[in-house]
Amino acid sequence: MTPNLPEIQITHHARATRLRLRVEPTQIRLTVPHFCTKRQIADFLKESEQWMIETWQKQQEKVGQVDRELPTELKLFNLDRPLQVIYQVQKNSYVFDEQSHQLFISDRDSARYLKAFVIAYAKHYLPIYLKQVSSEIGLKYAECAIRQPKTRWGSCTSKHDIMLNSVLVLVDQQITRYVCVHELAHTRHFDHSPAFWAEVEKHDANYKNHRKILKSGVMPWWWS
Repeated sequence: MTPNLPEIQITHHARATRLRLRVEPTQIRLTVPHFCTKRQIADFLKESEQWMIETWQKQQEKVGQVDRELPTELKLFNLDRPLQVIYQVQKNSYVFDEQSHQLFISDRDSARYLKAFVIAYAKHYLPIYLKQVSSEIGLKYAECAIRQPKTRWGSCTSKHDIMLNSVLVLVDQQITRYVCVHELAHTRHFDHSPAFWAEVEKHDANYKNHRKILKSGVMPWWWS
């Protein structure tokens, strides 16, 4: 089996009269008659390998095109309902109409402008939210910076300066809060010791589940 293909699902069928190969978006299936030997199956798969690779790649491209559509709604961590996103011809890269809960994005370079809006939104609202969480749990910090690192959700320096990733405005508020709690806990324990995790748990009893969600990956395709 080539590494470019998923594991092939082989099914023996009493009524099958010939080997039948089907390439689907999520799997490859081979139906074989009962009289077929393992050698015959292996030979058939070897002969069909190039066709399988080409067909599988075409299927994945189709799936990718569907997945890579830009969102028509944008859920932000501190809003009760999603923003309606409208792509249109306009001079400004984006226009945020807070009253109507609509975001207008220029169709010139929509993915980049959508990200630009999220970054601007994050720079305004994440520092406010961090200050709120800090006040709630009684852990103080120095400065707050909002950036777009590729591999970190946040960080805390020895001087208690905290950095938060802009993409945190696109996740559920409980996840954003966990990252804030995590970095604020570093102002008391500058490590990942049991004492540190005990501090995190004190302010977020469900932190293990929140960590798991973050590790599973939450960034949309247009962010990168």
